[in-house]
Amino acid sequence: TWTAVDSGLTNLSVAAFAVCPDQAGGTNLFAGTQGGGVFLSTNNGLSWTAVNYGLNNSYIDALIIIDTNLIAGTEKGAFLSTDNGTKWTAVNDLTNFFVLTFTVSGTNVFAATQNGIFLSTDSGTSWKEANSGLENAFVDALAVIDTNLFAGTEKGVFLSTDNGTSWTPVNSGLTYNAIPGWSGIIVRTLAVSGTNLFAGTFGGGVFLSTNNGANWKSVNSGLMHKIIYTLFVNGTTLFSGNHGGGVWHNSIPEMVITSTEDLSKNLPASFSLSQNYPNPFNPSTTIKYDLPMESRVKIVVYDILGREITTLVDETKKAGNYEVSWNANSFASGVYFYRIQAGNYSTTKKLLFLR
Repeated sequence: TWTAVDSGLTNLSVAAFAVCPDQAGGTNLFAGTQGGGVFLSTNNGLSWTAVNYGLNNSYIDALIIIDTNLIAGTEKGAFLSTDNGTKWTAVNDLTNFFVLTFTVSGTNVFAATQNGIFLSTDSGTSWKEANSGLENAFVDALAVIDTNLFAGTEKGVFLSTDNGTSWTPVNSGLTYNAIPGWSGIIVRTLAVSGTNLFAGTFGGGVFLSTNNGANWKSVNSGLMHKIIYTLFVNGTTLFSGNHGGGVWHNSIPEMVITSTEDLSKNLPASFSLSQNYPNPFNPSTTIKYDLPMESRVKIVVYDILGREITTLVDETKKAGNYEVSWNANSFASGVYFYRIQAGNYSTTKKLLFLR
């Protein structure tokens, strides 16, 4: 059962919430609205007060609290308040960006925008780009598992293991959406339960990865609406907010057991390295490879003279199907070679970059 709690809330299009304790031992609840700015409630939503002094954009898409700082993501950048919303200051490094969501990893704050991902190491005061390898700049969602940072984009999920310094696509098993004229995998939302990562897609429903994105399995049994706007974990239950379908829920342990059993049936029988696609390419291409067992993997690109020019993968991977992308925009056109070394397996293939 639900009860309206909107007294004083002059704009009812609420897009974001943030909660923090106040110095008197109470709780401050902030609501970000689409056109009305930010509102504050100190009594669990029974009454609201606008807190918008200095907030030059009233369309709020995201709110986050880090330390004692409240950060609002708007259609025209981010704003910072250090006094519970009493006054706001524009964050100059993000002034011209549409900020869609935030997440925190340790002492780092990440902002997802229509123009990539930005990192702050000082609680939102200053920001810098963290986009290397992120093929699609439009980022809808962020999630963290241990030291792994995930980004949901309009070309699937990307993984960073170095605080956004570099990104790798992790989309094996994510199916394409049934949207005319669009070939990408639009991931609108991400949610984490322990080491389980859930992705809500635009048209493909919900997917689960139990190995940091290396493999995905659809978990849509009983789900009638496949356009997912948001996912939320509460205990052992995953809630899904769907387009035209309201709210749905499912048992996380049951989904994990089913997904793990299905993935184990589909593990590769042998090592393999696929031909990159597209080939020829300009400027990006994708390379798929299979591991039948956990292995230390290294994939290196060489020029035609045999000189090593870049390393695409250099880490231990669990058994599964993988793919990695290479953006050759900073290199000259021509023939290149890529080589995989995984355990005792190694092979080399040729690729062609044409501008």
